Amino acid sequence: MLAQRVKELKSSPTLALATKAKELKAEGHDVISLSVGEPDWDTFAGIKEAAIQAIQGGHTKYTPANGIPELRKAIAQQVSSDTGVEYKPEQVTVSTGGKYILFSAIHSLIDPGDEVIIPIPYWVSYPAMVGLANGISKLVECDETQDFKLTAASLEKNITKKTKLVMLNTPSNPTGKAYSRDELKALAEVFDRHPNVVILTDDIYNRLMLDGGLSAHILNVAPHLADRTLSINGVSKSYSMTGWRIGWATGPQSVIAAMSRFQSQSVSCSCAISQQAALHAVTEGAEDLKKAVQLLAERCQFVCDQLKSIEGIELSKPDGAFYVFPKVSAFFGKSWNGQVIHGSREFAQALLESQKVVLVPSADFGLEGFVRISYAI
Repeated sequence: MLAQRVKELKSSPTLALATKAKELKAEGHDVISLSVGEPDWDTFAGIKEAAIQAIQGGHTKYTPANGIPELRKAIAQQVSSDTGVEYKPEQVTVSTGGKYILFSAIHSLIDPGDEVIIPIPYWVSYPAMVGLANGISKLVECDETQDFKLTAASLEKNITKKTKLVMLNTPSNPTGKAYSRDELKALAEVFDRHPNVVILTDDIYNRLMLDGGLSAHILNVAPHLADRTLSINGVSKSYSMTGWRIGWATGPQSVIAAMSRFQSQSVSCSCAISQQAALHAVTEGAEDLKKAVQLLAERCQFVCDQLKSIEGIELSKPDGAFYVFPKVSAFFGKSWNGQVIHGSREFAQALLESQKVVLVPSADFGLEGFVRISYAI
């Protein structure tokens, strides 16, 4: 009865771990869940007040499929400032969260058989989304010797005549590593030699750099690539609005228009109230965000110090987002309570069963030997 694409589809492992943690808590266990990428502080007060005012003001009906004009204008201004490339509201589309925007973008760009280059480690949903669009994920391993980032040489080597899209995520989920301007410039030089390749940059953590700045964007160093670069962002991480479900894309007007059509035939539009709240976040949320980044920087330092004190663990400090990605392969081949730890999944399972601590095994991100720890909580 089920379609083949659904039969082969696996649930998000990070969400599954979060569900498992809640189940254990409901059974009375004292569980520490360090798995989910969700800040533990509440949505900022001003944003919540904006939503209340939206309800009272009657902003409770359908909106345009691509979002309300005021929000698209504010996003266009923010992205123009971030990238140095001028964007107009017509080059912005808003929908139900950054995850769906990515889904919309991939379905609007990929035909069956098109190849999508995805650096490993990757966010767990990238390959699944490509597969649902009948594309082919070309996974390129970027281990710790490359600081977990795609190099110009690796990019050049993996581009073929079938390559349609390259996905970049900076700072990265799961590693927290961010591309430097020089690294992006080197990638841009490769893109210059391959004019048919589209660039998708997932910027959802770009305002969560631990130095208090903004992560570098490929358009900062190669603005001429704007006509084939699609930038994805949203309010979930930076403004602690994961449940409000607002994400957006900026890019070439033809692609943005196609995504808006796709969204109109699938989710119609995003929540009108959430869009008003997001408008406040984008235009008025800078000071609250600054405090949140300071808190994240303190937590990151604490977590790194503690991990480095454990014999056998190796760790490179992240640049942003709210994850650390310690190497735990020194424990592989050893036993705990009679169970041999063969890889990151067994490591995480043993930790959950014996200590009631939830981490995400790096095997779920395509690379073995590590675990992801979220310090957003």
